[in-house]
Amino acid sequence: MGDQYIGAATCIGPNIEDAQSAESPADFVHKYGIAQKEARESLYRLRLIEKAGLAPLKLLSPLLAETDELIAVITAIVVRTKNPRT
Repeated sequence: MGDQYIGAATCIGPNIEDAQSAESPADFVHKYGIAQKEARESLYRLRLIEKAGLAPLKLLSPLLAETDELIAVITAIVVRTKNPRT
């Protein structure tokens, strides 16, 4: 379970890095969209780890909160790129 979380969590950064050299706004949004999916999968995996009792909530709570914040930031970037006037 931990390996699956690490796999998803470590895919977020490379996709954001790739987006910095996107060939078009659509490519930028696509790459950020992949990062968003990986962040959501990371959050899902953290919740599974919590529900399975594999790690105490005290340790998971900061990761859950930070992942939620990361999803919100990535989502805002995608939305603003798609709709620059909003």
